[in-house]
Amino acid sequence: MNRQVIVFVVILVIQAICTLFFLSDLLSSLIGLRARPLNWQLRELMEIAAAGGLILGGVLAFVLLRGSLREARQARTALRAASGAFADVLEEHFQDWALTPAERDVALFAIKGLSTHEIAKTRNTSEGTVKAQTAAIYRKAGVTGRPQLLSLFIDELMDEGLRI
Repeated sequence: MNRQVIVFVVILVIQAICTLFFLSDLLSSLIGLRARPLNWQLRELMEIAAAGGLILGGVLAFVLLRGSLREARQARTALRAASGAFADVLEEHFQDWALTPAERDVALFAIKGLSTHEIAKTRNTSEGTVKAQTAAIYRKAGVTGRPQLLSLFIDELMDEGLRI
């Protein structure tokens, strides 16, 4: 189990015990359940310990939250870097295949998952033109369709990730 998860569970248990102490004390006073009063020194020590546990839980929760926010920021940075790497891989292949500017647009839209109809509508051309351009892209890339085109990029990015 992750160290952070263990610390978080311990914090929750400590806070639950402290909360139960204060609630039981309050309810016993309201209902009058206490059979024998506690020594005032023991009672003060228990209250101090319970308050300390709640404060400790709050401080540790803050530390964990700050760490989680830092990790999220690092993940966003890594995602931006991966997006940039993907754009670089796309551009490198598009140059190797000598795609025209129109074919580059169509290839990018196809990789993004747009249908032939959506690409034609976005580019303000006919579906026949888009089909002819995708056929030229597949021919230049040496693939038979969109799934193989995508797998070229996925395989390359995975290989890059394994080398890091």
